Amino acid sequence: MEILGANGEPQSVDQTAAQPSGDLVKDGTDQTFTQDVIEPSKEVPVLVDFWAPWCGPCRQLGPAIERAVTGAGGAVKLVKINIDENPGIAGQLRIQSIPAVIAFKDGQPLDGFMGALPESQIKEFINRISGQVSTEDVDALVERANAALAQGDLGGAAQDFAGALQMDPERADAIAGMARIHLAGGDADSAKHTLDSVPEAKKSDPAIMAVRASMELASEVEGAADLADAEAAADKDASDPSAQFELGRSRLASGDMGGATSALLASISADRDWNDAAARQLLLRIFDAAGPDSDVAKQGRRQLSSILFS
Repeated sequence: MEILGANGEPQSVDQTAAQPSGDLVKDGTDQTFTQDVIEPSKEVPVLVDFWAPWCGPCRQLGPAIERAVTGAGGAVKLVKINIDENPGIAGQLRIQSIPAVIAFKDGQPLDGFMGALPESQIKEFINRISGQVSTEDVDALVERANAALAQGDLGGAAQDFAGALQMDPERADAIAGMARIHLAGGDADSAKHTLDSVPEAKKSDPAIMAVRASMELASEVEGAADLADAEAAADKDASDPSAQFELGRSRLASGDMGGATSALLASISADRDWNDAAARQLLLRIFDAAGPDSDVAKQGRRQLSSILFS
């Protein structure tokens, strides 16, 4: 193979002698990209780290990604390309920000990320790319996704739920999480389509059932009164089960499950049999939608038992 040397003159390089074939981490160039990345990626995934000496985040990422690749024990390889000296491949891939890491598999770019990720996330990326999946890795992604969803970060949650599903396509709580993201974005049809794709054996999973219950609750709040009006009516007569029930519906329509629970408990306390126990029936559906391990369900069930059996 003929490539250009540092002086711009062509020079012959023995492809097998340039670097030991067993190296997991190596520096690459535009000229050696095929032998360093494309060909090896047909055996194991190859991560390409595009960096530059002046880039601070690159210096943070470099040691972390090298440790992660070395620790993967040969499941992936790493090629580091200085874009100042080798702008060609970066330009072809339209790399506009560094550090940027692109994973190649079977000679083609497969996935990637930008920025100096923590080493734990780099390991998750490597596990996903290489197919080395552990329950702990999926658990970590789902936990992080649920935290992002709770904070209103739908994009971050979607990315992590999707990552979890790449590792385990039948992971019920990740499927449920994607459905919740669609619901939060006002797309009930996509949420339903997501739930319809759940494997038969997973349809009774508590996470899936909770999302279905959330979707069913939407019909319960149709025509709910304005929240301020409902609050005023309930304040006017705290012992009126109808007013407390309507307040519960209005709070539920605003997304306040905890507040809705309090109002419905007040309705049951005032008259547990009012309107064929409508408040209790709606309250139980809220518990289902919140999930059995939620504070809303656990605390609400304790309070409901206290009212019913006191």
